[in-house]
Amino acid sequence: MADTQHVPPLESLRFDLFVIVVLSFFAFVATFYLIPWFSPLFINAGLSGKDIGKVEKNVVAESQGTMASAVYLITMFLFIPFHFHPYLLNSKETDFPHGRFVEFICALLSICCMIFLGFADDVLNLKWRHKLLLPTVASLPLLMVYLVNFGSTTIVVPEPLRSVFGVTLDLGFLYYVYMGMLAVFCTNAVNILAGINGVEAGQSFVIGVSIVVHNAMQIHRGALDHQNHELSLFLLLPFLGVTSALLYHNWYPSSCFVGDTFCYFSGMTFAVAGILGHFSKTMILFFIPQVLNFIFSVPQLFRLVPCPRHRLPRLNPETGLLENSTATFRPCDISQLSMMILTVYKSLGVISYRKFEDKDGQTQIEVSNFTLINLLLRAFGPTHERTLTILVLVCQALCSLLAFYLRYVIVLYLYEGENDYNKHMAGLQ
Repeated sequence: MADTQHVPPLESLRFDLFVIVVLSFFAFVATFYLIPWFSPLFINAGLSGKDIGKVEKNVVAESQGTMASAVYLITMFLFIPFHFHPYLLNSKETDFPHGRFVEFICALLSICCMIFLGFADDVLNLKWRHKLLLPTVASLPLLMVYLVNFGSTTIVVPEPLRSVFGVTLDLGFLYYVYMGMLAVFCTNAVNILAGINGVEAGQSFVIGVSIVVHNAMQIHRGALDHQNHELSLFLLLPFLGVTSALLYHNWYPSSCFVGDTFCYFSGMTFAVAGILGHFSKTMILFFIPQVLNFIFSVPQLFRLVPCPRHRLPRLNPETGLLENSTATFRPCDISQLSMMILTVYKSLGVISYRKFEDKDGQTQIEVSNFTLINLLLRAFGPTHERTLTILVLVCQALCSLLAFYLRYVIVLYLYEGENDYNKHMAGLQ
């Protein structure tokens, strides 16, 4: 079980918050200045790309999430001795909260592993099977720490389902499968909803702010598991510092690309915060746009419908606006199941669909790519890149508000009595 006997006093929490806020500010400053300083080195090393969403097609540095993630790790390493200083200076060795210390170390280990994977993907262009396997392996230390320090796999069943499952239900091994899948999903979800200036860092910033607000509300309410929310808060504040600096440089017109490094770094940071903060199910609520984007993209991600290498919007050089990108293929190249999916999507109006004959007289099908960004372009028409990014972030913010409504209002109707509600808050969900 967790080190519940080592509950720090309010003064210690205030000291920790002061230190982490100060360190987060310096993390912002360091990232803000390091990115333009190191960008030429990345370009010289071949880590660069053309911004194809612009008429000029400027060459900018890629993988600048490497700088943000490096500053983040240094910040967290500096914070650890401050956080544990009462035990290092004034307490006996037997009083040291070893469980909490291991949580910090394993959290940073998992994040560091995903930073390595992201940088490897930027350099080597890894296949999707590697992107699914490696996050699973990287989450194993995290799940072991959860097993040793907490170990609960029991959920409180919502009131309408108690006649079938009882008041509580022990999921056992399936709960760890869920948390492992959460780590895989978080690390890839941001990477799938990408392709325009500011959208990766922007959505990560909105999600990060939402998690911080959730943690602060739980600590203020005196939640039984407040220590877990404190740990999550300590992990997220420096993340917001480095992400805000990266977002400044990645905002339209971008002077750098964040790269897969940042996408995996941000995703694993969220997964770590959710698992060790014991709100892994609440975490999914903050990923509503990413979940919808994934479900919408499944036919292309699993090659049921032809998927181009890049599905980012297409620039119209005459208007300077972004339009739907498309995939073109012959009807004979897809299965009956794929054709059924296209028919459903076409009926729902979520994709553009055009059948035509090419110059050789062969029938071709052209459909817009299955992404949330292309769906927004279909809804609002050709849009400026900056405006499109703002639309995505507005969707992200509105979904966060919906998540808070579900988490703090609707949940009261699903769990009868204050005791059940407190258990739900404490992570016996």
